[in-house]
Amino acid sequence: MNPDKVTAFKSIVSACVMVVLTISCSKKTTSVSESDPWRRMEFIIKNLPKTNFQDKTYNIDDFGAVADGKTLNTQAFQKAIQTCSSNGGGKVLVPNGKYLTGAIHLESNVNLHLEDQAEILFSLNPKDYPIVHTSWEGTEVMNYSPLIYAKNKTNVAITGKGTLNGQADNTNWWIWSGGKNYGWKKGIPSQNDPQNREVLVDMAERGTPVNERVFGEGRYLRPNFIEFFECNTVLVKDITVINAPFWILHPIKTNNMIIDGVTVNSHGPNNDGCDPEYSQNIIIRNCTFNTGDDCIAIKAGRDADGRRVAIPSKNIIVQNCKMIDGHGGVVIGSEISAGVNNVFVENCVMDSPNLDRAIRIKTNSKRGGIIEDVFVRNLEVGTVKECVLKLNMFYNVYGSQTGNFIPTIRNIHLENVNVKNGGKYSIWAEGYEQSPVENITLTNVKIEKVDSIYLLKNVKNLKFNNTYINGNKVK
Repeated sequence: MNPDKVTAFKSIVSACVMVVLTISCSKKTTSVSESDPWRRMEFIIKNLPKTNFQDKTYNIDDFGAVADGKTLNTQAFQKAIQTCSSNGGGKVLVPNGKYLTGAIHLESNVNLHLEDQAEILFSLNPKDYPIVHTSWEGTEVMNYSPLIYAKNKTNVAITGKGTLNGQADNTNWWIWSGGKNYGWKKGIPSQNDPQNREVLVDMAERGTPVNERVFGEGRYLRPNFIEFFECNTVLVKDITVINAPFWILHPIKTNNMIIDGVTVNSHGPNNDGCDPEYSQNIIIRNCTFNTGDDCIAIKAGRDADGRRVAIPSKNIIVQNCKMIDGHGGVVIGSEISAGVNNVFVENCVMDSPNLDRAIRIKTNSKRGGIIEDVFVRNLEVGTVKECVLKLNMFYNVYGSQTGNFIPTIRNIHLENVNVKNGGKYSIWAEGYEQSPVENITLTNVKIEKVDSIYLLKNVKNLKFNNTYINGNKVK
């Protein structure tokens, strides 16, 4: 069977598994969620399709790559990847050394593997990132290619203990954010200029087709780092990622993905560690996030664009991760219009004076969205700055965020959580009178050194089971 037919066959098989998994989960949702939702998580993990590659290796050095940190190796990477894929797939090997490149575009059945001392340095020249169909802050757009990009691919991976270095800092990509803390000064162009971000948001609201939302040069919207767009059966394992221009790991419209043992250390603006968006059956495990924004932020599209796509993110599993700096440990939103459900977080450690919150959901009446069935257990939280759990329907960014799409937040469960320094509030939850935050349960939770038990507005059915705050049992 030729490679194209093999890829097509694998796509069909993965799609069938996805359908069976979704149907099976939906049939079990009521009974399992009411008794033990963690059995549903185990079912998702057990049935997730895994990547599998031929035992063939294609060394980028054999395709002309030079490990001097100065020679641009974009063509060498692409030749190795194309050759590997056309021969049925295998491993594209990045040996020890420093390799400079522009955008890397992956193909089906290819495992991009970095040796332990390999470092891929990404070019700071925007011209090295061609215009592709991508997304920016929850809005689809034709913009600079992500640094590593795969679209409509099946059985694809990035592995190995090497480093991906975006080389972003206050002198290049970050300055486009318009943030004074990131090198921007008056007179320097940025994403906040009237013809840039605002135009994209307006195009989406007016329903402009994505292929007509052409940005790129002169528009200053930073590229994502690693993006899998409409992919199936993906693995990212063991790599270290540093100095990202923007969002770091971004599966969008992607199903059946494992992110395992990844270290993210990047403190730039909007440097979210991992942003699953419109994606389903995503496992994030054994990872360390030390970020300039949310460590993990589960997304589902912004405003009209999210409602147009209408694919909820669901079956998102976070296990055995460590969260250091960040706006939140595990966050849902704010680009959330298509909704999120079935989120499982367990056995994580969160601790930093620069970590604002442990668990956070953020939306507003422009975003809307239904966020439900979030299950968290076995967290060890050292220090958080603001609060342990924040559920906010009035998230405000870029000015007024008031609209006609009242969100829903319900069924949030925390169990076996220990917090040493809880910040200002144990729980900060704000809903609408017509749509209260509903069904919050804390079981076997212990929070110490917190200023206030909670700040609540329009919250329905908040339960404390064997929960102690500042040494006192809460009823």
